[in-house]
Amino acid sequence: MAQQTGSGILYDIYRTRVGEPTTHDEVRGYWVFLTGLVLGTLGIVLFLPSTSPGGATGLTVREASIFLSAVGLAMLVAGPVIRLPLQSWANYAAYVGQAVCFVAAVWFLLVFPAEWSVQTGNQPVLVLYALGLASITIGSVIAPLLASGATDDVVAGGPNPSAAESDAAEVRRERDRLEDEIEQARRESDDGAAARATLQSDVDALYASQARFELYEDAANEWRWRFRHRNGNVVATSGEGYTRKHNAQKGMQSVRRNALGAETLLVEREAELPPADERFEPVTELDSRAAFEVEADSAGEYRWRLRHDNGNIIGDSGEGYASRSNAQRSIDRIRETAGSASYLWFDPTGFEVYRDKAGEWRWRFVHRNGNILADSGEGYTRRNDANRAVERIRDRIDDLTFDVYEDDAGEYRWRLRGGNDQIVADSGEGYTARDDATEAVDRVRQYAPDANVLDIGLATFEIYEDKSGQHRWRLRHRNGNILMDSGEGYGDRSAARDGIESVKRNAPTAELRT
Repeated sequence: MAQQTGSGILYDIYRTRVGEPTTHDEVRGYWVFLTGLVLGTLGIVLFLPSTSPGGATGLTVREASIFLSAVGLAMLVAGPVIRLPLQSWANYAAYVGQAVCFVAAVWFLLVFPAEWSVQTGNQPVLVLYALGLASITIGSVIAPLLASGATDDVVAGGPNPSAAESDAAEVRRERDRLEDEIEQARRESDDGAAARATLQSDVDALYASQARFELYEDAANEWRWRFRHRNGNVVATSGEGYTRKHNAQKGMQSVRRNALGAETLLVEREAELPPADERFEPVTELDSRAAFEVEADSAGEYRWRLRHDNGNIIGDSGEGYASRSNAQRSIDRIRETAGSASYLWFDPTGFEVYRDKAGEWRWRFVHRNGNILADSGEGYTRRNDANRAVERIRDRIDDLTFDVYEDDAGEYRWRLRGGNDQIVADSGEGYTARDDATEAVDRVRQYAPDANVLDIGLATFEIYEDKSGQHRWRLRHRNGNILMDSGEGYGDRSAARDGIESVKRNAPTAELRT
């Protein structure tokens, strides 16, 4: 993916409404042109009432209209020149020309109307304004001619490496821009097909095993099996021997049938493992023992909570909604996502790979207190690319370069550069002091190599510590929005996990009490 050029609200609006810029001047020229169009239009509109009776007031309106029109015309001419891929001096000429025209327009304000002739105007003012327009025009006309002559010199007189490299770089930028536009158009016109393709690839990945079962006879003449990954690691074994080969094969088939979709029982210590011969019932869809309640709070906003039959509130909306119907739609999202949502233990940190509102894949590095320590900065078109970026950071954190810098708002931020000088991560937020940003870098260096990774589907549960040291959970959509939270804190993480399991069991089929 091409690296983005520039940052800020003007760049963001340009990317959203126009496309990915290839140079800074492309964005600047666009906004100069747009500002000139607005000022020129406003000047013409103001000129209409300036002819009405009003003495000094009429003259003031006319003065303003002519000033705005003059400044707007210069910017209208300069904007396309700045935006074009011309030589740098042509852009400087356009900026200088604008400045000269602006000075002439201010001079006009000083001489109008006493020293302004209806027939001839004011010659010095007009000459200065004309010089400004000439500066802009000369840059736009002469620069392409000189560029063309340089190309001819390359052909006739021999190689010109600097010009060739510049042209090649421009071609690459234009190619990247067109590829991004094509990709954006494809996503916008074919979101449904893209989503289906992603789901299909997820399903295919489940069946594309990277391991195999191996059936063998041990030294004691008993039959055993083991499940071995292609890298040589033994993932699982039969544990016990079988006297007959077909019994070992039955054991393998039982694993094949039951492993996919099996629940996980988390046991803190080995001594607490249930007996091997203890029977248990597999997870089935049970009737909910909880219900959603919707009510208006003191501020007139609608909130909901999930209350168990025993009276305990096991989850709430966390935020208020402007209408009851919006609160009910939020409940519908909980019913759809809570049951299948997985959860990540932040011990003390973890990576989350998710899909944003634009359909791009991103990652974030989260501390167990809920703070986001780092994020990908850019989006990826494929989930595998986001996963590879996480793995690169985990495996090569000591080989990457951290830069701590001060942004335009006076806050300190950091960014992480790869071997090709590409930015692969950033702080996501600013810090008031450089030391705070440096400490954040140290935390990322310390925790990233051993952090777990969770690939988020539609939503995931996050278990974290609040400021008082209590454990809480929240259900976060893959677009970053918080759908639900625990409402209360727990003394330990296992209790928070039990709260999540209660929501997963009860929320999908919970009724709505009115």
